[in-house]
Amino acid sequence: MLLNCSLNGASFHRPIRSSHVTAYANYSTARSSADSTMAAAPNSVRVAAAQMTSINDIASNFSTCSRLVKEAVSAGAKMICLPENFSYVGQKSGDSLLIAEPLDGPIMQRYCSLARECGIWLSLGGFQEKGPDDARLRNTHVIIDDAGNIRSTYSKIHLFDVDVPGGAVYKESSFTEPGKDIAAVDSPIGRLGLTVCYDLRFPELYQQLRFHHDAQVILVPSAFTPVTGQAHWEVLLRARAIETQCYVIASAQAGKHSEKRESYGETLIIDPWGTVVGRLPDRLSTGITVADVDFSLIDSVRGKMPIAKHRKPFDFWRPTPL
Repeated sequence: MLLNCSLNGASFHRPIRSSHVTAYANYSTARSSADSTMAAAPNSVRVAAAQMTSINDIASNFSTCSRLVKEAVSAGAKMICLPENFSYVGQKSGDSLLIAEPLDGPIMQRYCSLARECGIWLSLGGFQEKGPDDARLRNTHVIIDDAGNIRSTYSKIHLFDVDVPGGAVYKESSFTEPGKDIAAVDSPIGRLGLTVCYDLRFPELYQQLRFHHDAQVILVPSAFTPVTGQAHWEVLLRARAIETQCYVIASAQAGKHSEKRESYGETLIIDPWGTVVGRLPDRLSTGITVADVDFSLIDSVRGKMPIAKHRKPFDFWRPTPL
């Protein structure tokens, strides 16, 4: 099999900003193929957000992802967003170290090949990228274009070291090296801001993506716990969309991965006004939800409520000497 998985620094022209986002449809594994032939609305770009239950079987997870990618293509999507840990979820903490690979390794090459063969952009995050030594990996969000080239990567900055109320204790930093750099990249669905899961609780990152990196769409691939998901998932996502006036696409892991690991689910697509425009009918099902992205809504929301003009610069909030 011919694979193309090179890091590509080529620029990508942004789509003309002349439309808005409308809900299109929710696709699950039970939907008929006839439904997926509906055409996108004029002057719009279709995006898909996937939901799945990854396990500790790389080949099985690839098979699921491949099926979801093909559903997205049939639905007319130009890009599909897969959730955090799309390729692997271990049975216990630290298992991911055993399968971590560099970005030019065979796991990522298969996804690069999938993108090229299906002619669709992929958002893959986070991937267990091999770290600087055998004791650490990076939780990396990877953007692949429709030619199979890696266009951008982002390593998760905020690591999940939390004692969840009524739940388990997590220590992601025990085996993960935190990222240091913000990432944004142009794509067919607009300028993307890249984040991963727990980053969602830190609005300053999203402010940077919007006001310093010109993001139009912010991606939040995640594997929220059932406890934190029930309490905070949707409200945090809608808040990030409203305060940045960006689309937010949040692909989620869902259901039981093993006896010791479970995720909340509820994949969502949210518009810049904070309205949910894409949601699977079942919070725990495997499938995709699809929405048409059209850029006049961004212009309209930002023009009528010009927070970019009204906000204070980051320097304004520095403490003044007494």
